[in-house]
Amino acid sequence: MKFNTKQDIRSIAALLDCKITGNTEILVTGINEIHMVEPGDIVFVDHPKYYQKALESAASVVLINQEVPSPEGKTLLIHPTPFKAFNFLIEHFVSQLPNKEAKVHPTATVYPNVFLGKNVTIGEHCILHAGAYIADETTIESHVIIGPNSVIGHDAFYYQKKDAAYNRLISCGGVHLKKNVEIGALCTIDRGVTGITHIGEGSKIDNQVHIGHDTQIGTNVLIAAGCGISGCVEIGNDVTIWGQVGMASGVKIADGATILGQSGVTKNISEGTEYFGTPAGPAKQKFKELAFLRNHVNL
Repeated sequence: MKFNTKQDIRSIAALLDCKITGNTEILVTGINEIHMVEPGDIVFVDHPKYYQKALESAASVVLINQEVPSPEGKTLLIHPTPFKAFNFLIEHFVSQLPNKEAKVHPTATVYPNVFLGKNVTIGEHCILHAGAYIADETTIESHVIIGPNSVIGHDAFYYQKKDAAYNRLISCGGVHLKKNVEIGALCTIDRGVTGITHIGEGSKIDNQVHIGHDTQIGTNVLIAAGCGISGCVEIGNDVTIWGQVGMASGVKIADGATILGQSGVTKNISEGTEYFGTPAGPAKQKFKELAFLRNHVNL
């Protein structure tokens, strides 16, 4: 999420009532998660396991729960509960952003019972079928089709377990569907937590597919029915994903890959390969394994 105007880091430290170390002259331009950060952003970290990743990220400011040496040029905000402080900053700065009514191109077709949230843009010749829910901060380019009762831009499934409860990280990101995308019926595409979930030009998504927060899908991707794609997944161009495939958070699928039905993807997949099984592996090898078991194991 980008702020309306650049913010003095000292004013943010005062807002959070926390200690500041490192570069105290920096101007902050936004707030983001670790996998989306850019220079000028604030990122948070609250576990030593991830300190190094946060400190070495592109973020200019690290909101952290322990005082550590500040990398050159960066700023540290020392706060006992960074997760809570991050949520506070989201709420504070989201309240300052403009809330515009949905902008729908006159050539678009919007059927009855379609909900359009704030800061939504619908492009030329789009078709939104009955019951579609288009949440805040969604951009839909031209010639996009949204099937009946699909939900575009619901909040991210992102929680921190604290004692016996789960605390939600507030979502303030959005969804961007590029030209000629088609979304089937009863699909769900979550908004980014602080960034944007992207579906690339010409990609086609079948019925009852879930796509998690901040996932990036390339051009001309085919996703068949019943797939569950976790948050922060990166899918390249011209990828084919057959029915009921599941993907773990953060995996990367390179251009031209094919994933056969009912596979469970837990690791990155290289360009132009065909994968199958759970955990997914090269399809030819998996078929050999199945043949071996059939021929040598008495069930």
